[in-house]
Amino acid sequence: MTEQQRTFREGWKWFTDSRYGMFIHFGPYAQYGRGEQVLFREHLDQQEYARQACEWNPAFFDAELWAYTARKAGMKYACLTTRHHDGYCLWDTKTTDYSSAKQAAGRDFVREFTEAFRKEGLRVGLYYSWIDWRIPAYFDGPEKDPEGWAVMKDYLHAQVEELVTNYGRIDHFFFDGVWPRSAEDLDSIRLVERMKQIQPDILVNNRLGLSPEEKAHADGGGGSGDSDVLGDFGSPEHVIEPDQHRLWESNQVTTWRLWGYTNGERWRPADLLLDMLCECAEKGGASGGNLLLNVGPQPDGQLPPEFVERALQIGQWLEVHGEAIYGSDGGNLTEFITYGRQTMKDNYLYLIIRFWDGRPVLRLADLVTPVRSVTLLTTGQKLEFRQEGDVLWIEGLPKERPTALFPVIRIECEGRPETNQWGRERLWTGDPARIADWARSRGTSVYVDGQPR
Repeated sequence: MTEQQRTFREGWKWFTDSRYGMFIHFGPYAQYGRGEQVLFREHLDQQEYARQACEWNPAFFDAELWAYTARKAGMKYACLTTRHHDGYCLWDTKTTDYSSAKQAAGRDFVREFTEAFRKEGLRVGLYYSWIDWRIPAYFDGPEKDPEGWAVMKDYLHAQVEELVTNYGRIDHFFFDGVWPRSAEDLDSIRLVERMKQIQPDILVNNRLGLSPEEKAHADGGGGSGDSDVLGDFGSPEHVIEPDQHRLWESNQVTTWRLWGYTNGERWRPADLLLDMLCECAEKGGASGGNLLLNVGPQPDGQLPPEFVERALQIGQWLEVHGEAIYGSDGGNLTEFITYGRQTMKDNYLYLIIRFWDGRPVLRLADLVTPVRSVTLLTTGQKLEFRQEGDVLWIEGLPKERPTALFPVIRIECEGRPETNQWGRERLWTGDPARIADWARSRGTSVYVDGQPR
């Protein structure tokens, strides 16, 4: 890693320390209550959609309340859809009158968002869609309509430059909707260079267009790409897949599928959402591993109560157990899937227990570092323990689950927690010879006693 890369990494440390952010899909599509892509997916009349978009006026939009909720939920940053695929802009842009500032709402929602979230001490991110379903030139491209495409590209670049110039420090920028254009069509690499001239520490995601030259891509469907050239962080959606080349965050919905507000959508329970956060932290390590958890506000601007309820449950859990998530540097040290997940930080190993079995003793295999102390972080109770070789026995656990969500046990070691071969090599992986040796300790035959007949 070069000295410049180390500097960048230090400037981005807030990202890996945060682990948890709020994604906000908000726009006139909320009026339909059928997700953020209703215009395209239902092939609606373009002019009628535009008429309703221009009349949209979310009277109860309160960015300060959004920001307060995000902070109480334990989130450390937020990303707002400034313009989704329908082309409607949530800021006071000079490039078009199709915006919240020029139409019925008469408000610059991006300004209200950035100011309110900074006031709560949260980092600020902006989402921007390359695609605009209203404009034929985007789909005809430079081959079929070179003049129209040139105008379209200038429009896109001008809007992005407005967003990174007019709203103070922007920490995080999320492109989307690149299909069917390439990085060369979009001139996205040059645009990102310009963005970083204006915002030197900004983190830009990897959805910058298919590039034959770079042999990398990041499409609107969340591909991670296979190069560390295009984009600072990977942005898989609906899945938790670590990106081997860069920082990464998993984009997930709180509902079953859709991002924008949807009438009748089913909601995922708080424990499932928390497990996503824990999985991201467990898999993240020093290369990232964040959860960007989405909410689609109601058409009047209020956060859905179902979201708020779940978010605050997770926030209360983080108030007690946050040290196992924030600033953690990965986990999954030993085989622990039969109980839950693990994270680490410095000399600490955290056991995040999804499946509390009510037994007074927990056996943790394959931790080879000497242990100094064990604490049930959930209650602060010091726990008795004994270490026999590479097996740790934790004693005195309560029969009843001490929290409605996941109890956490903190293990303090004498040094960085380390494991053995069994911890490094898991089921279906590693050297099968170790499994043969383990099986041989029983015997070699198919009979109960393992002895040949």
